[in-house]
Amino acid sequence: MIENWTKEFLIQRLLAITLLVVLFVLCFQVVQFFIVPALWAAILAYVTFPIYNFFHQRVRFSSNFSAAIMTVSITLMIGVPLVVGIFILQQEALSLISNLVYRIKVGYLDVPDSVKDLPIIGQQVKDVLWRINKNPEGTLEAFRLWVQSHLYYGKVAFDVVFSGLAKLGMALMTLFFFYRDGTSLVRQIRQALRNIIGNRIDGYIDSVGTTTRAVVYGIGLTALAQALLAGIGYYFAGAPSPILLTIVTFIIALIPFGTPFVWGAVSIWLLSQGHTVEGIGLALWGILVISWVDNLIRPIVISGATKIPFIIIFIGVLGGLTAFGFVGLFIGPVVLAIGLAVWREWISQHKNELFAQQEGMLVDGPLQPKMTEKKANEQKMPEQNKDENTVSTDQTEG
Repeated sequence: MIENWTKEFLIQRLLAITLLVVLFVLCFQVVQFFIVPALWAAILAYVTFPIYNFFHQRVRFSSNFSAAIMTVSITLMIGVPLVVGIFILQQEALSLISNLVYRIKVGYLDVPDSVKDLPIIGQQVKDVLWRINKNPEGTLEAFRLWVQSHLYYGKVAFDVVFSGLAKLGMALMTLFFFYRDGTSLVRQIRQALRNIIGNRIDGYIDSVGTTTRAVVYGIGLTALAQALLAGIGYYFAGAPSPILLTIVTFIIALIPFGTPFVWGAVSIWLLSQGHTVEGIGLALWGILVISWVDNLIRPIVISGATKIPFIIIFIGVLGGLTAFGFVGLFIGPVVLAIGLAVWREWISQHKNELFAQQEGMLVDGPLQPKMTEKKANEQKMPEQNKDENTVSTDQTEG
């Protein structure tokens, strides 16, 4: 009877586990597209949640109205610069294409002498320019044929842009519910993890929160400061479209050590156009001012708040970017922070044992290993047997 009951119980367990796995796979297939937007919404909601609490608890607005205020504010903060940047980029692209087509038609397409005098590719550049200026109509026709043959890549780029905008809209919509129901959701997640791991999960969740806030503030403030300083440099150096270059610098500055590629390219362009003083001045401004912001603000804000070595944060940012994409800038450091918290907890729990072993090694000497209790008892046993035999012999003689 017990054997039959055990088999039925095991079969039920296996069926339940199989159904749970199938359910998990199906749920993952359904929400796969929305995972990244939900992560972005969770990060934004967590970082700005104190502002939501101000409207909800201090000003006494309802949860729906407070969440709506925060969602609209975040949407405007992201949407307005995005729309302005797209508009400026469109105008610059149209101007560049119109100017390029006009120069090809009149047969006067040229580049600076510094480019044509380059030791390796200079002669090739001269030959290409000569062929283009010799037959402008043939060059334009070849360009049209090339565009028509590569329309597929344009479709791919359009799909990527449309998917990105759809994810952005989904993240902003999810942000409203994270504001309104975020407290209840975090409480449920904390209780579910506590049922699995135990009370130690509270420390892990606190580590996740501290690291997320520090990484967002550190990366965001650093990128903003570098973009503003770079924008000042672009303006005084006379670079074209300084606003657009400032927005591009802010996006690139989110990646560690990415800013020099932007202001460095602008400096090279200024030098190639004959603006030697402006190009050198922008390069010095970037080296002496812009780059030092990354070396000062990022380590102070992130490492100072999390008590985590900056090298771990740096590895987490780059590794997360490689593994998870742009959202990995924040996921990577959080994952390593959890791993570091587990490591520190394990060291703290076994600290007494580790120190006891070290003290034993110091007392016994490095060349004399510490005698185990079993071997010590084995060595004491012959002596005890010898003493017992002596006592019994004395009693017999008496």
